[in-house]
Amino acid sequence: MGDKQVISVLGCGWLGLPLASQLVKSGYTVKGSTTSPEKLDLLKEKGIQPYLLNLNAEHLQTNSLPDFLEADVLVLNIPPKLRSDGGKGYLQQMRTLIKLLINSTVSRVLFVSSTSVYQDLNRIVTEEDITFTDELEPDNMLLQAERLFLDREEWVTTIVRFGGLIGGERHPGKFLAGKKHLPNGDAPINMIHQDDCIAILHRIIEQDKWGNVYNACADGHPLRKDFFPVAAERLGLTPPEFDDMQETHFKLIKSQKLKDDLSYVFLHPDPMLFF
Repeated sequence: MGDKQVISVLGCGWLGLPLASQLVKSGYTVKGSTTSPEKLDLLKEKGIQPYLLNLNAEHLQTNSLPDFLEADVLVLNIPPKLRSDGGKGYLQQMRTLIKLLINSTVSRVLFVSSTSVYQDLNRIVTEEDITFTDELEPDNMLLQAERLFLDREEWVTTIVRFGGLIGGERHPGKFLAGKKHLPNGDAPINMIHQDDCIAILHRIIEQDKWGNVYNACADGHPLRKDFFPVAAERLGLTPPEFDDMQETHFKLIKSQKLKDDLSYVFLHPDPMLFF
């Protein structure tokens, strides 16, 4: 990849902003989007070409999305708001984006996804545990969005399914502090540090690893009942309490494919040392 590559990062939040900043430092021309007018100056300060974008249909006529999509690579980093409408609005946004992408210069898409697409199978889970069939999980909006991009011939897509995101202001000690009678204490956690998220996405672009689906979680998988109380105590918060349960529902996400393909060694392999 040369310095003339243009990368557009759609969604410059907790992950997108430091990623875009790192790409600028690596010599790429980077466009970055935000829905917050007050963040435009921050993007500019970091050498990112700032765009105020909203994918909702009523805003499309007034924004500069077509210009934003004049790029070689699109990093798609827009999480669905499942609590508000079950992700239906998100899926419509993705369909709208695809219509514009078809007429753009983008030839590669890096889709930031989540291990939440996997069901609790009570075993080790790999990328092969999902096959894209029409009857599979009709309510899994994120999985449907992945498929929308993977099915296109106009560009090639790589999907990265991150585990629980930790780092910066996202401290796991805040997640369950003070709560009692929590279930699934014996379930392993699947988490990843922000530093690794950025490094992995950067390496995929640098190494041209397109047309792949990768899981990305730290190597260590401590149990919920061991991890979250320690995390809360590190912040001086009341540790959560887990009930003893006969049955535990879990999935243990493995990232071996990513480690092999990218020759990647996690910067933060042990979640117990994240904080």
